[in-house]
Amino acid sequence: MLIVAIAFVILLVLGMPVAFAIGISGLLFFFQHPELPRTIPLQLTISQTQNFALLAVPMFIIAGNLMNRSGITERLLELASILTGRLRGGLAQVSIALSALMGGVSGSAIADAAMQSRVLGGEMIRRGLSPGFAAGVLCYGSLLTPIIPPGIGMILYGTIGQVSIGQMFAAGIIPALMLGAGLSIAVSLTARRRGYPPERDRRPTLAEAGLAFRGGFWALLFPVILLVGLRSGVFTPSEIGAAAVVYALFVGAVIYRRLTGRGFVEALEVSLGDIGAVIFLVAVSAIFGYGIVLERIPTLVSGAMLGLTDNLQAVMVLIATFTILAGFVVDATVLIIMLTPIFLPLIRSLGGDPVHFGIVFIIAATIGNFTPPIGAAMYTVCSILKVKVGAYTRESLPLLLSVFLVTLLLVFLPGVVLFLPTLMFR
Repeated sequence: MLIVAIAFVILLVLGMPVAFAIGISGLLFFFQHPELPRTIPLQLTISQTQNFALLAVPMFIIAGNLMNRSGITERLLELASILTGRLRGGLAQVSIALSALMGGVSGSAIADAAMQSRVLGGEMIRRGLSPGFAAGVLCYGSLLTPIIPPGIGMILYGTIGQVSIGQMFAAGIIPALMLGAGLSIAVSLTARRRGYPPERDRRPTLAEAGLAFRGGFWALLFPVILLVGLRSGVFTPSEIGAAAVVYALFVGAVIYRRLTGRGFVEALEVSLGDIGAVIFLVAVSAIFGYGIVLERIPTLVSGAMLGLTDNLQAVMVLIATFTILAGFVVDATVLIIMLTPIFLPLIRSLGGDPVHFGIVFIIAATIGNFTPPIGAAMYTVCSILKVKVGAYTRESLPLLLSVFLVTLLLVFLPGVVLFLPTLMFR
C-alpha cells in the first residue's frame, strides 16, 4: 500500500482530478498482486454504488438546487440580518447566521461559500471590511452548512460506517450552533479591534421580525421535517431524499412561486454535474479501499495509535488533528470515504460512540476546504472576490483557531453532541 499512497500523492501534485487519482493509484495495488482476479476493480466500482442509503445523496443535491432557485436565499438573508444585524462586524455576522440558516437548504460548504460570496462579498468589502477578512468569514461560516441536516458528508459517513443517518442528522445541530457562536465571537473581537460597525443601528420592530421569520419559515422547517420523518419511521434514509425533492418543488412553485420551468431545468443541469462528481468518487474509492482492507491497514493504524495511548479522547484528538492536516491536501469528501473504514473500528474498539466521533470527524475533514494549498471553498471565494490566498490565510487565522477550539471542546463533551440523538432516536 505504500506504493499506492505515494502514487496517489504524486498524481494529486501533478494536478490530476481527485477521483482519477484515487482510481488509478488503487489499480496499482492489483498490479502488485497478480494473483487477484482482474475483474475485481470493475465489480467493486459497481457494487459500491448499490447501497439504498446512497439514493439520498442525489436527491438531496437536487432538493438543494431547487430550493436555491426558489427565492429562499433572499428571505433567509433578511432573517439573518434581523437576528445578528446589531452585533459588531456588520455583514460578517449576517454571513455566519445565513450559513446556519442555509444548512438545511444547501448541504454543501463549497456551494454555500460561493453563493454568499456573490451575494454578500462585494458589499462586505465596500462597507469597510478588509478583503482577506471578508473572504475568511465567508469561507469558515460555510462550515456550518454540511453539519446541519441534510449534510452529504453525514450520509456518506453513515453509509460507509453503518451508522444511523437519522442520528447523525440530529447530532449535527448543537455542534453547528456552537461553531456559529465561536465564529461570531471571533468576528466580534476582530470587529471591535478594527472598529467595524454593526449592520443595523436600531433594534428590529416586532413587525419586521415577524415578517422576516415568516419569509424564512419554510426553509427552517426543512431540517425539522427530515428529522421527524426519519424518527417517526415515515421515511427511510433513501426515501427522505425523494420527499425533500417534493418539498422543494412545493415550496418553490406553490409557496414562493419563484421556481419557473427554466429554473427547474437549470437546477437539474447543475445537479447532474454535482451528482456525477460525488457518485463517481464513491465508486472509484472502492478500488482504493479494497487494498486498505486486504492489507489490514485499520488494524495496523489501531495498533500504532494504541501504542501511544488507549484513552478515547486522546485518540480522537489525534485523529482530528491528522484529519485536519490531511485536509490540507485532500478533499473532505475523499477523507470521509477513505478514512472512515480506518478510524471508526478503532473508536468502536475503545468504546466510543460512532455518532459522536462522526460529527468531530466530519468537522475536522471539512476544515480542509478552507485551508491552503488545495482548499476548494477557499479558492472559490478568493477567485470571486479577487483576494490573494496569502491575505486570506493571514486574516482568517482567528476563525481557524475558533473552529479548532470548538472541535476540541466537542471531543471532551460527547453528551452535548449526543443530546438530541438520544432524545429523538434512543
